[in-house]
Amino acid sequence: MAFIHDVLQAPSYGWKNADGELSKPTTKQILKEFFSRLNIIKCKKNWLSFTSWVMVLCLAPFLLLFIFKYFTLKGLAIAFVYSMIVMGTHGTIWYHRYCTHRAYKFKNNFWRFVTQNLTLKIIPEEIYAISHHVHHALSDTPGDPYNAEGGFLYCFLADVNHQPVNRNLSEKHFDRCVTLMKHTGVTTNSYKQYQKWGSVANPLQMIIGVIANWAFWFTVFYLLGGMGLACAIFGAAGVWAVGVRTFNYEGHGKGKDKRRDGIDFNRNDMSINQLWPGIVAGEWHNNHHLYPKSARSGFKAYQVDAAWYYIKFMSMIGAVSHYHDSKKEFLKNYVDKQTVVAQPVYCPVTGKEVFAS
Repeated sequence: MAFIHDVLQAPSYGWKNADGELSKPTTKQILKEFFSRLNIIKCKKNWLSFTSWVMVLCLAPFLLLFIFKYFTLKGLAIAFVYSMIVMGTHGTIWYHRYCTHRAYKFKNNFWRFVTQNLTLKIIPEEIYAISHHVHHALSDTPGDPYNAEGGFLYCFLADVNHQPVNRNLSEKHFDRCVTLMKHTGVTTNSYKQYQKWGSVANPLQMIIGVIANWAFWFTVFYLLGGMGLACAIFGAAGVWAVGVRTFNYEGHGKGKDKRRDGIDFNRNDMSINQLWPGIVAGEWHNNHHLYPKSARSGFKAYQVDAAWYYIKFMSMIGAVSHYHDSKKEFLKNYVDKQTVVAQPVYCPVTGKEVFAS
C-alpha cells in the first residue's frame, strides 16, 4: 500500500491529524494551499494544475459573450444539453471507465483518439486517473483526495490541492504511474523530465493537444452555427468544468451516511446512487464503487446509462474489442431472490401429504 499512500503530493495540512483521523483544514488553509500550488513563478512544477484552471478561465469569455451578445433560447437549450449530457457522459466514458478503470478496450488507437476527443478537452488525464485509483483504494478515509468529510472546498479544489502526483517519487514508483497512464495515449515524461516538471504528462505535448482539440471544435461549431453556437458550447463546457468539481462531495453524501436500503448496495464507503448524475452521465456512483471495472453501472431498469450505450455501440461496430459488464453479477448478488421450492411431506395426523413451510 506504500505506493497508494505516497503517489499523490500531500497538502501542507497533511492527510491525517495527530490522532490518525482526517485532517480537516480551515477555509483559509485550503485557499492558501490552492493559490500556492497554482504559482508557476514560484515553482514550474505547478504547471499542470495551473494549466487546468487556465483552461477553465479561457472559457469564461465565451460564456459572457453568449449571455450578453448571442443569447437565444435555442442556444441555451444546446448549451444545457452539451454541458449536462454530452460533457458529463463523455467524462464517464473516457476519464472514468477507460482512463482509470480500463473497463473496456479499444480495437486500435484510432478509436481511442476519437473517443478521447469527442468533446472539448479540459481535464488533464493525469490529474483525474492516478488520483482516482487512490480514491477507490482509500475511499472516505484519510488520503482520499476528495474525501467528502473534509467539506465542500476540500473536494471542490481537490484537483489542485490533493490530486497532483507526488513530486518526489522514486523511479520505480514513477514507472508505476507511467504504467497507469500508458493505455490512455498520453505522452509521458522520462524520469529525468519528471524530476524537472513534476508531472507524468509531457507539458508541450499536452498543451499542443488541447490547442488542436479546441481549434477543431471551434471550427466545427462555427461552421454549423456561427459565433453564437461556438460561444454557447464553449461557455457550456466551462460551466461543466466547474460543476464537475462538486460531484464527489455530493456523490459521497456530503460527508454523511446517506445510503439507502435497496438502492445503495455497496457499504464499504459512503458513495450513493443519485438520479440526476445517473440519468445525464451514467454515473450511478454506488453501483460503480461496487463494480468499479464494469463498463456499465446502470444495473436496474430505471438506471439510464448513456456512457454504457456508447461503449456497447462501439463494441457492435467493432471499435471496442472487449468490455466488462457486471450487471448479471449485480442482479444475482443483490437483486434476484432465490425461490425456495416446497417439498411435500407425510403428516401422520391427517394421513395426507402437506407442504412444509
